[in-house]
Amino acid sequence: MTTFRRRVAEWRPRSLKPEALWFLQWSSKTARLDPAQEAAMAFPHLQQPSFLLELHAIFPWLVESIFGSLDGVLAGWNLRCLQGRVSPVEYSIAMEFLDPGGPMMKLVYKLQAEDYKFDFPVSYLPDPVKASIQERVLPDSPLYHNKVQLPAAGGLGLHLALNPFEYYMFFFALSLITQKPPPGALHIRTSDCAYFILVDRYLAWFLPTEGSVLPPLSSSPGGPSPSPAPRTPAVPFASYGLHHTSLLKRHISHQTSVNADPTSHEIWRSETLLQVFVEMWLHHYSLEMYQKMQSPHAKLEVLHYRLSVCSALHSPAQPSLQALHAHQESFMPTEEHVLVVRLLLKHLHAFANSLRPEQASPSAHSHAASPLEEFKRAAVPRFVQQKLYLFLQHCFGHWPLDASFRAVLEMWLSYLQPWRYAPEKQAPSSDCQARSVSERWAPFVQENLLVYTKLFLGFLSRALRTDLVSPKNALMVFRVAKVFAQPNLAEMIQRGEQLFLEPELVIPHRQHRLFTVPTFTGSFLSSWPPAITDASFKVKSHVYSLEGQDCKYTPMFGPEIRALVLRLAQLITQAKQTAKSLSDQYGESTAARPFLSWLGFYPADTNGSYPGNDLDEMGQDSVRKTDEYLEKALEYLCQVFRLSEAQLAQLTLALGTTQDENGKKQLPDCIVGEDGLILTPLGRYQIINGLRRFDIEYQGDSELQPIRSYEIASLVRVLFRLSSAINRRFAGQMAALCSRADFLGSFCRYHLLEPGLSDRRLLSPVGRGHAASLARGPRLSLRFLGSYRTLLALLLAFFVASLFCIGPLLCALLLVLGYVLYAVAMTLLTEQGKLHQL
Repeated sequence: MTTFRRRVAEWRPRSLKPEALWFLQWSSKTARLDPAQEAAMAFPHLQQPSFLLELHAIFPWLVESIFGSLDGVLAGWNLRCLQGRVSPVEYSIAMEFLDPGGPMMKLVYKLQAEDYKFDFPVSYLPDPVKASIQERVLPDSPLYHNKVQLPAAGGLGLHLALNPFEYYMFFFALSLITQKPPPGALHIRTSDCAYFILVDRYLAWFLPTEGSVLPPLSSSPGGPSPSPAPRTPAVPFASYGLHHTSLLKRHISHQTSVNADPTSHEIWRSETLLQVFVEMWLHHYSLEMYQKMQSPHAKLEVLHYRLSVCSALHSPAQPSLQALHAHQESFMPTEEHVLVVRLLLKHLHAFANSLRPEQASPSAHSHAASPLEEFKRAAVPRFVQQKLYLFLQHCFGHWPLDASFRAVLEMWLSYLQPWRYAPEKQAPSSDCQARSVSERWAPFVQENLLVYTKLFLGFLSRALRTDLVSPKNALMVFRVAKVFAQPNLAEMIQRGEQLFLEPELVIPHRQHRLFTVPTFTGSFLSSWPPAITDASFKVKSHVYSLEGQDCKYTPMFGPEIRALVLRLAQLITQAKQTAKSLSDQYGESTAARPFLSWLGFYPADTNGSYPGNDLDEMGQDSVRKTDEYLEKALEYLCQVFRLSEAQLAQLTLALGTTQDENGKKQLPDCIVGEDGLILTPLGRYQIINGLRRFDIEYQGDSELQPIRSYEIASLVRVLFRLSSAINRRFAGQMAALCSRADFLGSFCRYHLLEPGLSDRRLLSPVGRGHAASLARGPRLSLRFLGSYRTLLALLLAFFVASLFCIGPLLCALLLVLGYVLYAVAMTLLTEQGKLHQL
C-alpha cells in the first residue's frame, strides 16, 4: 500500500479528477491507523469506526467518479480508452487500484461486512427488467429478489437496494454500455484497454478454472481471511436460467425470503458476478417479445409501423406497435460490447470444462462436490443459454451488412465450440486433418440445437446478401463452413434434429405443457433437479422454451436450407470467377497504363467507369486470399451437406455463372423485353455487390464531355472556341472532301469524322429513337492539345531533339511529317478493314 500511494501521489496531478484526489488523501490518512484501530477494523461487530460511516457516504460518489455516471454525462476514468502502451503510468496505477485483490475491492469488502445498502435506480436497468419492475412484476432473475424498493413519499422512483459488491459490479458492467467512447477512440484495440483486461482479471479471480474454492481475499498483511458473505441470503441460482411459462407472475410486494444453505456463501461472489454480467450485457431482449415476433402477424405489424414512421403523412402509431418496436430494436450493441461478451463466453467454457472427469457426469451426487464445482456444472445452461440466444438472434437480424459483423460471428463460433476450451487437448495429428468432435459433447449440441441450426440459417440469409468478392466477407463464410465441417459435428446436429422431430405418439405421456423447468426454492445444493435421461425430452424442452409451443422448426439438413446452401455455393463459384476476372483486368491495366498513358499512346478512360469493387485497392495478395477462402468454404459446405460435383456444375450452368468466350466481362443477368434488356433480381444483386456490370460508354458529343482532371480547363475552352469557328467557316469544304471516294477522301474521313459513330451500339431504348438526330458531320477537334499528357509528350520530344542539336522549327516539322506518315498508314489499314467487312 505504501508503494501504491507513493505512485498515486506522482500520478494524480496529471490524470485524476479533483473529486478523486480527496479519496486518495483520505485513504492516506486511514493508512496510518494504530493497532487499536486495526483491531476495530478486524472485529467490526465490537466497534464501528467513524471512518466506515465516511466510507458509506462517499462510496457511491467514488464508484461514479471511476466508472462514470449512469446517464453517460460523467466519463469517469475512461477505462475503455486507457492503454498501457500509451499511458503506462496511469494504466499500471488504475489496474493495481481496481485489481480483484486491490485496494478498491478491499474497500468493498469492508463495507460488505457492515451490511450497508446503496440505492440503484431501476430506470438504468436493461429494458426487459425495467419494464417488468415498472409493471410491478418481479423478474425471474434472483439477482433482483428482495432488492426492489417501492418509492417512498416524495421519492424519485423505483430502486434496488444493493450491497457494496453488487453496487460496484453493477456500475462496472453498465459502464460498457452507458459510457460512449470519444471520437478519437475508434482505432483503439479493445483487447489492450484497461476495461477489457479488468474483465478478464475479474473472471479469472471469481470464476477460477483451477481448484475447488475461490482465492481468499487478503485483507491485511498478516494473512488471508475469507471475504464476508452478505447477511441477507441471496436466492440461489437453481431456479434461474430457463424460462418460466407459468401464467402466475410474482408481484413485487411478495418478495419472499429464502433460507439459503450456508455452504452456498462460499460462491456468492462468483454467482453475483456472473448474474450481473449476464443481466447487464445480454438481457436486453425479452423472451416473450421475441416469441411474439416469430408470428407472421407480428412481423407484419412491425413492417407497418416502420412504414408509418418513414412516411411524411402518417397517423400516430398504435401504442402496442410502438412498444413492440421499442422492445425489439431500442438497444444495439457495439463491436466492443460484443468482444467483451465473447471474452465472457470463452472463460465460461473454460470454467465449466474445468471439472474433474469424475465430477463432470450429471449423475455425480451433488454433496460429493464443492459448491464451486456444482456452480461450474450449472453456470452455462442456467445463466447464459437463453439470454445469449436472444442476443445473438437480434445481432444476426439487425447488424449492418459489413465486415464489422466478424465480431458477432466469432462470438457465436466461440460458444459453438466448448471443446476448444476444455483442459484435455488432443495431440495434433500428423496429417494435419481436422480433429473429430468427441461424443462427450453430444449433450451440449442437443441442448443448444437452435444456436447451431437457426442461427446458421440466419447466417445464410446474411451471406446471400453480401459481396463475397470482398476478402473480409469471404473469410467469414470460410470460418463458418470450417467450424461446421469439423468431423462428427454435423452428425451430432443431425441426431439432435431427429430427437426433436421424433413424433409424440412414441411417448404418449409427454405433453408440451411439461416442457418447463419447475421453480426451486432454497439452496441449489439441496434442490438440484434430477438428471433427465430422456434426450428427446431435453431437446424439445430447449426448443419450446426458446421458440414457444407453436414454433415451426426448419431442419438444418432439410430441403429448404439445402436449397439456400446450393444458392450460396453458386454465388461462391461466381464470386471466384469475378475475383479472377477483376484480378486479370487489374494486372493488365497496371502493367500497361503507367508509362503509355502519360505519353498519350494508351487510350484514356473517357467514360469515367470504375469496377465497382475494392480489389484495385487490395492488390493481388488479397485476391489470392479471397480465392483460397472461397475455395475452402465451398469444399467444407460440400462436406457438411454432402453436395456432389455434378450438382454444383449443373446449378452453375443454370445461373449462367460460367465465363464467356474471352473469360472476362460478363453482363448482369437480364431478360429481353420490349424496350430492351431488363434486369432480373439476380442481375440487380450482381450489380449491387459489384459482381458484374455493364460496359458504360459515353455516347454523347465528345467535344462536350466534362473537363477531365488530366486536362487544362482554360486551354480546353479556348481550343473548343477555335475549333468551332473553323468548323463553321469551312463546313462545306470539309463535307466535300469527306464525300470523295479516293484516298484523299479516306484521309479526311479518318481525321474529320468521329471514329466509330456509325457502328456505336446504343444501349438505351431512348437513345435508339434519337439516333438519327445524333449524326454529326465532319469537323475538326483540337481538344487533344489541352491535355497534360499531350503537352508533356511534346515537351519531351523537343527536349530530346535539343540534345541532338535539332532546333524547335525542324523538330516541329519532323513531328508533323511523322504524324502524316502514321495517319496515312492508319487510313490504309482502316480502308482495308472495311473492305474485309464487306
